[in-house]
Amino acid sequence: MRAAFSNALIEAATNDERVILLTGDHGYALFDEFRKRCPNQYINAGIAEQNMVGVAAGLAKAGLRPIVYGLSAFVPVRVLEQIKIDVCYEQLPVIFTGDGAGLVYSTLGTSHQSFEDIACLRAVPYIDILSPCDAHELTVGMRMALAQKSPVYFRMGKADIGAVHQAPPQLRRGGLVQVRKGGHSVNLIATGSMVKSACALGDELDASVWSAPWIKPLDASQLTEMAASASAFVTLEEHSAAGGLGGAVLEAISELAPLPVLRIGIGERFSETCGSHVHAMREHGLDLATVRERVLPFAEKWKVT
Repeated sequence: MRAAFSNALIEAATNDERVILLTGDHGYALFDEFRKRCPNQYINAGIAEQNMVGVAAGLAKAGLRPIVYGLSAFVPVRVLEQIKIDVCYEQLPVIFTGDGAGLVYSTLGTSHQSFEDIACLRAVPYIDILSPCDAHELTVGMRMALAQKSPVYFRMGKADIGAVHQAPPQLRRGGLVQVRKGGHSVNLIATGSMVKSACALGDELDASVWSAPWIKPLDASQLTEMAASASAFVTLEEHSAAGGLGGAVLEAISELAPLPVLRIGIGERFSETCGSHVHAMREHGLDLATVRERVLPFAEKWKVT
């Protein structure tokens, strides 16, 4: 996915000289090719992320198209106030990219793990939140983000879990993408790295699986249509169970078409041990075996035949 991100940046910058990449002293190897091909469109703002957002806002007001890159623990979490006031308040077309979202930086501990970034930004007006599940969704989503004239946050996990889609999908702003059709009355809705797990569970249950590349906005009318033929939803995300995809789905359908929703995500806790990404996912109950233990009984309870 990171290779696709690098390619998308190069494509954008070579096609539009207004595209400027800003980084907070991160991503050197990732941007080697970008710096080689577009040296005048690259700014290393140093370890000064808050100032970097202010610079990006100024560039946007001057008619440029800044893309701000950082680890998601820093962009957007550390710079939330600057995103809110400098960019969103004036609805400037700045794209923020938070790399290593979720638990990917497991060995670096809580300071570098970020499972609250979606929740932080969902309450800020005028910013879209994208969470692609693979390189195909990222490539299409980046092109769509560049076509918008408003702020966008791209949430990107560093772990390479492989492709979900066989080809670039048809995306639309706020829409869910069906990646598996099934006969079970419980539908699985996942985002980011958890779409792979949802597909595995979908195969076991013969359930429909949907990817949510857009967390905000989220098409409430599409969810209502899905709810008409479903008995319950399960949401899966490498993010806090509070305030993320699960919260967005629950809020939307509670007003329009109330259904039971099981939210699979990170609970009210920080990491307590250190290890690999696989280890961290297991510690927080997001490994496939633990998720299966929660989803299968719920699906059986709400199954309609």
